[in-house]
Amino acid sequence: MLTHINIRNFAIADAVEVEFGPGMTGLTGETGAGKSILIDALGLVLGDRADNSVIRHGSERAEISVGFELRHHAAATDWLQDHELDADGECQLRRIINRAGRSRGFINNQPVPMQSLRELGERLVDIHGQHEHQSLLHAAVQRQLLDAYAGHAALLTGSAARYREWATTRDALEQALHSGEDRDARIDLLRYQVQELDALGLERAEVESLGHDHDRLANAEQLQAACQQGLERLNAETGTSAFQLVSHTLGELEELARLDQRLETTTGLLNEIMVLVQECADGLRGYAEGLEIDPGRLRQLEERMGVLHDLARKHHCKPDELPDLHEQLRSELDSLEHAGRDLAELQSRLEAQANDYRAAAQQLSASRVKAARKFGKQVSADMQQLGMPGGVFEVVIHHDADRSFSPQGMDHIEFMTSANPGQPPGPLAKVASGGELSRISLAIQVICLKGEHIPTLIFDEIDTGIGGGVAEIVGQKLRALGEDRQVFCVTHLPQVAALANRQLQVSKLTGDDTTRTRVRPLDEAERIDELARMLGGVRITRQTREHAREMLVQGQRVARVAVGSNSFDQS
Repeated sequence: MLTHINIRNFAIADAVEVEFGPGMTGLTGETGAGKSILIDALGLVLGDRADNSVIRHGSERAEISVGFELRHHAAATDWLQDHELDADGECQLRRIINRAGRSRGFINNQPVPMQSLRELGERLVDIHGQHEHQSLLHAAVQRQLLDAYAGHAALLTGSAARYREWATTRDALEQALHSGEDRDARIDLLRYQVQELDALGLERAEVESLGHDHDRLANAEQLQAACQQGLERLNAETGTSAFQLVSHTLGELEELARLDQRLETTTGLLNEIMVLVQECADGLRGYAEGLEIDPGRLRQLEERMGVLHDLARKHHCKPDELPDLHEQLRSELDSLEHAGRDLAELQSRLEAQANDYRAAAQQLSASRVKAARKFGKQVSADMQQLGMPGGVFEVVIHHDADRSFSPQGMDHIEFMTSANPGQPPGPLAKVASGGELSRISLAIQVICLKGEHIPTLIFDEIDTGIGGGVAEIVGQKLRALGEDRQVFCVTHLPQVAALANRQLQVSKLTGDDTTRTRVRPLDEAERIDELARMLGGVRITRQTREHAREMLVQGQRVARVAVGSNSFDQS
């Protein structure tokens, strides 16, 4: 549920802060007061596109922040947890738009990309604009509405999964068939390359060992000379060496240690040093004796390394990558040599997956046909209440077994209607007038939204073009919807506003060469004044105010009775 919104320097709103509650909230105000500013600002904080033209004149940035309470909304909570953005059942969203053109988004004070705001926003708020009924004419939208009403998420997921499996195999088969044209030439080249690498007989560790062996043989004389010099310094038979110096020093200190026992530690260390020096000398002597100077072996190593580098240059890789290349070429050769078997397997798999897809699409279609009958009856019933007595609404499903596969199944779905008794239903786009289409759209939205789980619904002047008793029915439907969800309705109709649980007034204030928007909640007396303005225009008479009072009292009573009897649940 949306708990509050804070707007700073957005359009003509310099500072707007509003708290919200559950149920249905009506947003009213004079034409041009900026009733849709709240909706537009909310859309931006939920990830809509924006540029710096939305920033209030004279300001450097616009900032919108909103809060949501999520204790009973698993979808949004799970999304936040998956993205490590959860904050104990609450959610704070913020959007900053700078004059320089930069835009930043935040979820629970963590910076996020706009895509994250959009993904979370789709789980929190559903906004229905005043021109939304126009999209109802599109076949894709009609299919989506029917599937939403029927709760086809699982069937659609299954159909889409079968489609993806089939499409993946189809692409693999097409690629295999296409590659067959050059297969023979490729096989010949691969056989030559594999045989060449087979003859090389290169092991993975050989490249590194070749380098070490070459370096040792190429520098054997230098290594021997260094070992001999080291032996002489450590323990030469003649001259001065480290062993002789340490031995002489040890002998002198051992005599002195008899006079002062504190020298015993030093003499002990010198004894250890003599042992270590001797071990180092023995090690060098053994290493030098093991060194070999073998020009023949050195030439062999240089020839082998030359072959490796030549092949590596030929294949545009490093010498140590040749073993992996060898395996790759051998695998490709094996795949191409067995292409005939693979083609038969792909064709068999494709046929089986096509059958699986057709079965899933048929199951989806059967469920759509069943839901379409129920859906048509519910919309038809609501049409009677919305000023179209005798109106009929039908959903026609055409299942085409020869239709191209798609993730959404093999059905063509079309909404048909007749707003006048005795007239056969025709396509919605050709039969319904603008006003009729708007009312049918409202009926469909209310019916479909009952099956969804988005906690906050916003209707932006969708009641345009209706009035009188029909407007009251619209208000009752929105009020009933508000019993399960939070509903906002931007409206110019007093019949709708009177049925809201609470009412916000949007007004435009001018002065000192500035214009700003104000949004404030209305108490009962203020609601009566606002309804009277909506009823009577500029001059508000006592009779108009009494009419408004009666409308508010009657509207709240009717709303309670309607909701209590659940009269709008046509299921």
